[in-house]
Amino acid sequence: MLDKTQERLCEENETDFSDLRALTINCTLKPSPRGSHTDKLLGNVETILVRNEVQLDQVRLVDHDIAPGVYPDMTEHGADRDDWPSIWEKVQAADILVVATPIWLGEKSSVCRRLIERLYGHSGQTNDKGQYIFYGKVGGCIVTGNEDGIKHVGMGVLYSLQHVGYTIPPQADAGWIGEAGPGPSYGDAKEDGDGYVGFDNDFTRRNSTFMTWNLMHMARMLKDAGGIPAWGNSVDLWKEGRRFDAPNPEYR
Repeated sequence: MLDKTQERLCEENETDFSDLRALTINCTLKPSPRGSHTDKLLGNVETILVRNEVQLDQVRLVDHDIAPGVYPDMTEHGADRDDWPSIWEKVQAADILVVATPIWLGEKSSVCRRLIERLYGHSGQTNDKGQYIFYGKVGGCIVTGNEDGIKHVGMGVLYSLQHVGYTIPPQADAGWIGEAGPGPSYGDAKEDGDGYVGFDNDFTRRNSTFMTWNLMHMARMLKDAGGIPAWGNSVDLWKEGRRFDAPNPEYR
C-alpha cells in the first residue's frame, strides 16, 4: 500500500513510462506459496512501477531449477536441467532490473549469489553496437532481514550489476532490517494488531520510493537517447585488425 506522498507522486507524474519493461527477481530462500518478507517490501517498488504503467515481470528464483555455473545454458555443460534460459528471456527484455534479497549471516542469499553468477554468464555477449549486452539497462537492489548488512549487501549486488554493464542511478538501493536478532520481520503483523511491521518506517519507504523513481527516470533517459553512446566502449574496436594502431582501421 502506498502512502499519501507516494500516491501523489504517481497521480501527478507527467512522464510517460509505458514503453518501459521492468523485471523484479525475488531471491528469497522460501519457495511459493510460502510467504516472503522480501516480497512484501518489493511490493512497494512494484506498485509504483505498475501505477506508472511500466510493464512488469516478476520472478521468485527459488521456484525454478537454476543450475550453478557461469554459462547461458548449463545443460550444455553437464547439468541435467536448467531453467535459467527462460528467466534470461525476461532479463534480456527488461529495461529495469530490481534484485531483492534477504540477509543471511551478513550476506546476500545463496539464491541471489547464483543469480549474479548466471547474469555473469552473459557478460561476454554484445548488442548491435558491439557493447556488452547489459548496456542501456538499469539496476537496483532491495534488502530485508533482521540483522545488520543492508549497505554491505547492496554494495555487493550493485557492484556486480554495474560490472557486467548495468547503469546504476543515484540511490539505487533500499532495505529494512528492524532490530538485530530474533524478532518480527518486514510485513509481520504488529503485536498490538495495529498494522504491519516496517510499513510505517519513513526511512525505508522514502528510500524505496527514491530508488524506484530514479530507476524509471534513468531508464527513460537511456531509452530516449538510444542507450549509451558506443564511442570508446565497443568490444568491436578490440577485435583483431580493428584497433586504431592496426593498418586501415575499420572502426568508426
